[in-house]
Amino acid sequence: MASSYNTIGLELMATGENAGTWGNKTNSNLNLIQQAVAGYEAVTITDSATTTLVMSNAALSNARNMIIKIATITLTGATTVTIPDGVEKFYIFDLTAVTGVTNLTIKTASGTGFTAGEAKIVAAYSDGTDLKEIALDTLGGTIGSAQIANNAVLSAAISANQVTTAKIADNAITTAKISALQVTADKIAQSTITAAKLATDSVGPDQLISTGVTAGSYTTANITVDADGRITAASSGAGGDGGYIYTYGYFYGNGPEPWSAPTTYTANPTATKILVYAIGGGGGGAGNQSGYGKQPGGNGGFGYYTAPVSAPYSQPFTVGAAGPGGGNGNPGTSGSPTYFGPGPAPLLLVTGGQGGDHMSGTPGGNPANAGAMPTGTKDLSDRDYNIYAAFGNNKSVLLPSAPADIPGRGGAGNTSPTPGQPGGGGMIAIYELI
Repeated sequence: MASSYNTIGLELMATGENAGTWGNKTNSNLNLIQQAVAGYEAVTITDSATTTLVMSNAALSNARNMIIKIATITLTGATTVTIPDGVEKFYIFDLTAVTGVTNLTIKTASGTGFTAGEAKIVAAYSDGTDLKEIALDTLGGTIGSAQIANNAVLSAAISANQVTTAKIADNAITTAKISALQVTADKIAQSTITAAKLATDSVGPDQLISTGVTAGSYTTANITVDADGRITAASSGAGGDGGYIYTYGYFYGNGPEPWSAPTTYTANPTATKILVYAIGGGGGGAGNQSGYGKQPGGNGGFGYYTAPVSAPYSQPFTVGAAGPGGGNGNPGTSGSPTYFGPGPAPLLLVTGGQGGDHMSGTPGGNPANAGAMPTGTKDLSDRDYNIYAAFGNNKSVLLPSAPADIPGRGGAGNTSPTPGQPGGGGMIAIYELI
């Protein structure tokens, strides 16, 4: 009976066969056994091709080795290493020198085998039909904490949502463990943010809740402040009657004839309040005569009127004329009053200054009386009379065509036998709050 061979190619000699050669054949079998349980061989394979390992009967063969190392190679395409069908044994494959190892499949000739996942040393066994990889996910048992190195568990090895609060010590989360912008508003209780937690100058305009107030500049602002000190409303306002705009003015210049024809003021449609300044005509000075004294004329009255208005609004007005100076040895003439509003009871009335007196002796005559304001808001005649100060020294700006003399001033009495000087004409100036 002839010899037979097992799955790893050992010769099984029949009884009575191979007389005289048993020793050699037995030694050969022992070498084959040694190769199967401890043999090592580096195998060169071809990229993107199939490399076939062989298992020859009664002869050393690369598929019989326990440890097979794939020689250094870079794999760019599907590459296969096969062992013969029918082999039953354990293998260790060393893939550490393979680049692109995921392109490599190791299997039996007709099986599916396994595709390498990492360029490491892997174990597998053949059951005669296919080659099975031995991996951690196919082995039983558990791994204790003593078997895990401190730096062995990486974030990539932990599935999402797998670390629960029970696994985190209270003192384990420190500032260094929290990256920037990771603590959101939902993670902070309202009661935990107190004044003591805020650093000086840490709250800027971007951290304040908008109150709906439009950003901008406000003139004489009206503001609303809530209980927390926030400005919740703002608008431009009068601010104590500030912000008046000059609208109209008339200065009655010097002249021998009174000007008494009324005219009409019409407010702008957007005006909400008016302020009217008025000055009566100044009295003329007395004319001089030898042996007689002469007196200057009195200043015209000066006052103002203010009131709210709404469109349409208009009022007539009359500006008082200056009083002429007296002739030689004659008193001056009183100035005319200035009116704002219809008669006989206008809204504003300031009288003209009295004409200068003329009597014998030195100085001669009584001083002339200044005009007054019997009707209006405020009588300024009892104060120091200075039109330039009252109007901000802008008479020529308000009325560029006016004469240069001062409105409402009393005319001087002459010191030689000539007529006295006339007074200054009356004036009216109207301002509006828009």
